[in-house]
Amino acid sequence: MNMPFLTAALPGIGGQMRTLPEDFQVVERPLYLPCGEGEHLYVKIRKRLLSTPDLILRMSSVLELKAQAIGVAGLKDARAVTTQMVSLLDVTPERLDRLKLDEQLLSVEVLGRHRNRLRPGHHAGNHFRLVIRDVATHARETVPLVTDMLVQRGVPNYFGPQRQGRSGQNYQIGAELLVDPARRNRLGRSKRMWYLNAYQSHFFNDMLARRLYRLDRVLVGDWAMKMENGACFLVEDAVKEQPRADRFEISPTGILFGSRVSWAVGEPGEIERAVVAESGATPESLTEAAKACPLASFSTRESPQRGPGRLTGSAARTDLVLLIRRTVRPRGYASGVCSPAVSPGKRRALARRGWAGERGEHFEQPAGGLPQSFPRRTGSEWLHMGGS
Repeated sequence: MNMPFLTAALPGIGGQMRTLPEDFQVVERPLYLPCGEGEHLYVKIRKRLLSTPDLILRMSSVLELKAQAIGVAGLKDARAVTTQMVSLLDVTPERLDRLKLDEQLLSVEVLGRHRNRLRPGHHAGNHFRLVIRDVATHARETVPLVTDMLVQRGVPNYFGPQRQGRSGQNYQIGAELLVDPARRNRLGRSKRMWYLNAYQSHFFNDMLARRLYRLDRVLVGDWAMKMENGACFLVEDAVKEQPRADRFEISPTGILFGSRVSWAVGEPGEIERAVVAESGATPESLTEAAKACPLASFSTRESPQRGPGRLTGSAARTDLVLLIRRTVRPRGYASGVCSPAVSPGKRRALARRGWAGERGEHFEQPAGGLPQSFPRRTGSEWLHMGGS
């Protein structure tokens, strides 16, 4: 399914992304700093062309440490220059001398000791610096128009196409696994979670696409999310709540179906039911199937937009190169603001969605099983500086 762009009326700027690893830089923002005591040594790692799993393997081997003793807050891209915090159990600063810096491991900085291991999600987001080369000559005029629209209305929070694999059919496998315990049990946990998650995101993207041009409007029957803490509530008076949506204090949400999540009612509920009905399912059948699937208790909703807090920084063009700086909250994706910019001309396949807080092996499940805001995850208004 090709996701429509909010900025489709504007021309795409084309261009090439990630020509060099330095064109894609990520700096993880810590949720907290080490307190100064404890059995875990926190270090800041800057690396190039080295994925987080490969970093863990390297540190495990060189430091003679079990992989389980190494903690990270999120996964970072390999084809990039990335900075992130790592926790090491029972390791002294002197032992780090075994780690030799090279063209992949650029720097290792000791931050201090802490009582707990870093775990997925223990970060405050990521700051991205992206370079898009060989953009169209009209980019200087187009980019401000696109960024203004996204700042005013929010960034559509699509799941990226990589979620569905090269064939684009991962969601179909997820649908089959949800009702086939024998087949589900033959797969490893990470793989079956990935396929089930793809099934969720398939519905989510379709729901977002149907509400794209009302992305910033709350409707009676919506589950709206408070952006400050992720708590959701049922909208009973849309006129009353709309000013809060205009200030990006709340966002309408789209469902990632599961065993405990609440479906929308009214017009939003009709949209959700229509989407799943086209696949021969109903909210009731999906809920029951999820209850019977121990790994599918993923009651949650997602936000269809990202507010201006997720589209911060600057975009500047010099000599046919577009530089984008963007800070993304946990579980948000910088890719969502680049699609629009690079648009179909040269890059129909968008960059991978592995951004802040990537947790591809898990269902999207906020604390307490509360709904999450509408079409979220990766987003795909990739600074599609327009173009359809």
